[in-house]
Amino acid sequence: MQSIGVVAIGRNEGERLYQCLLSVIGEGRTVVYVDSGSTDGSVALARSLGVHVVELDLSIKFTAARARNAGFEYLLQVQPELELIQFVDGDCRVVEGWLERAVRELVAQPEVVVVCGRRREEFPDNSIYNRLFDIEWNTAIGEAKSCGGDSMMKVSAFKNVGGFNPKLIAGEEPELCLRLRRAGGKILRIDAEMTLHDAQMTRFGQWWKRSIRSGYAFTEGAWLYGRTPDRHWVRESNRIWLWAAVLPLLAVVGLLPTRGLSILLVLIPHTLVAYRLYRRTLRRGFQQKDAIVYALFCAIEKYPQLLGKIEFYIFRLLKRQRSIVEYKGAASTS
Repeated sequence: MQSIGVVAIGRNEGERLYQCLLSVIGEGRTVVYVDSGSTDGSVALARSLGVHVVELDLSIKFTAARARNAGFEYLLQVQPELELIQFVDGDCRVVEGWLERAVRELVAQPEVVVVCGRRREEFPDNSIYNRLFDIEWNTAIGEAKSCGGDSMMKVSAFKNVGGFNPKLIAGEEPELCLRLRRAGGKILRIDAEMTLHDAQMTRFGQWWKRSIRSGYAFTEGAWLYGRTPDRHWVRESNRIWLWAAVLPLLAVVGLLPTRGLSILLVLIPHTLVAYRLYRRTLRRGFQQKDAIVYALFCAIEKYPQLLGKIEFYIFRLLKRQRSIVEYKGAASTS
């Protein structure tokens, strides 16, 4: 049996952290919880469950990537012979049987260095935003370019590429997977229940801030790797410019010459793209109302993502590192 360690990260996750840790504690399994300044007793809770705890020095800018690296380093001190590591966010709980299934996949396929399964939203009906998460988590099965925050990795491969990039405020998993693939490894998403995520997102402002974060991440990814053959997130980054900046600007400039008809430069393309997303979501097995909502929000999100792009360039110009974009009442690591 391969040796497994678990790293969970979080801040002020409360009951969600309790359920997360209970789901991964097991005989002979080392679990490390990395805390980023919780004020809700998360550290004491983790210790009461017999979990190792790392408290980050918050005088250094926090990122989820930095937290995961810190947990990994501590885990190796406790268990130097570790072969596999499961990363999980503190607002998720691992489904029973997932760890064993992931181990079997990694052992059976030597070329695979990361395996992930199906992350589901635990309470999709609690809000429209939770439902959007559940649709987003429904990703294709098979060899993939990247994983999410929940995944099992081979320790040797993770060490070989230097772990997560601690400076990234978002998008650290796809960036890590890019380097793993460059090193010859494969990322595999399998048809198995992996984790249940509890977003607790109830306000439009939370969704807006999360979209700003994704725009920042797309832009940074394209900045770092856009000139390489990988073309990492170049397409996503360019789409934001096109849909949220170029087309609206042309529409505004043309308002007087076209007597208002230039507004169709925004309405028609957005409508066509939304319809295409609607049809694609239906084919994935979702209900009509879910497909409509998902398509609309995908069209809207380009505008907060544009703000994220602009923020990236401002921070780049000022030669400063941006702090994480917190979109919940407490900081989130997911």
